[in-house]
Amino acid sequence: MLINESLISDIKSIIAQSKENAVRAVDHQRTLMYWHIGKRIFEEEQEGKNRADYGTYLIKYLSKQLQPEFGSGFSVRQINLYRQFYRTFPIVHALRAQLSWTQYKLLLSVDNEDKRQFYIAEAVKNNWTSRQLERQMYSSLYERLLLSNDKVSVLAVARNEKLPSDAKEIIKDPMVLEFLGLKRDSSYYEKDLESSIITHLQDFLLELGNGFSFVARQKRIHIEGDEFFVDLVFYNRLLQCFIIIEIKTAKLTHQDIGQLQMYVNYYDRIEKLSHENKTIGILLCASKNDAVVKFTLPEDQQQIVASQYELYLPTEKQLLDEVKKEMEILRNEEDSE
Repeated sequence: MLINESLISDIKSIIAQSKENAVRAVDHQRTLMYWHIGKRIFEEEQEGKNRADYGTYLIKYLSKQLQPEFGSGFSVRQINLYRQFYRTFPIVHALRAQLSWTQYKLLLSVDNEDKRQFYIAEAVKNNWTSRQLERQMYSSLYERLLLSNDKVSVLAVARNEKLPSDAKEIIKDPMVLEFLGLKRDSSYYEKDLESSIITHLQDFLLELGNGFSFVARQKRIHIEGDEFFVDLVFYNRLLQCFIIIEIKTAKLTHQDIGQLQMYVNYYDRIEKLSHENKTIGILLCASKNDAVVKFTLPEDQQQIVASQYELYLPTEKQLLDEVKKEMEILRNEEDSE
């Protein structure tokens, strides 16, 4: 008797999906339980608001009563988290079922409302795991994007309120590649950096941002009998275009920009389909001179982006200082016009 070979794999897939849905449902109910506990504690606190120490006393009392029966989930620290959870997210229907309790705990550490909403929108849209959300927060993704974009644009793209229309709306400068494990004071060749990126491709795609998929490595192209090799080729479904990445471990030169421009032109004329947008080239370089980039390329061009890479995580203060510096430059330019 012949049996369809896909039957077993289909049933296994149904079982796995059902188990995953069950785990998500349980976690969401647990999240709602913590929210309602936080709400009830907050309401009780308001009843005793005339006593300055009532909140502290109440939480210690609850922990003493609940922890022996329900375990470490009701320690003083955890109960404080439930109270903070309600105060941070006071509307229950605003909680996203796609986010886990672990992710909400991470988000409680974010004290800026715009920044928190950005991470919520990105985590839901990209189906980030808790580890991925933690890495993006730890690498200050929000502040890094603000270096190239205004806050309104960053949030609008994150919330799906607008599609990105410019490569700089989703491509970061600098890119942080700490997950490659390369030491910044060590010497290494471009092929070493490229190989490490391929080894850690999932993390690199996460760093690249929304909508990226890998296409090719060392893509061979022929131009009038000459052979060239493009380091990395990606495709972005949001921008609907090819993304070419050239890696430079030395300081960026105008020859590097010219070479990448040639690859971009080739893809536009040979590989791009009629419904797709123009190819974007990224020069991923150890250091760059913005003036060299500016004067090598035509004015108002949007196809070549130079992004410096860092092999360590910057502090949030460093990034905020950079944001302030950029804003000051913009203000000075506006005043001089």
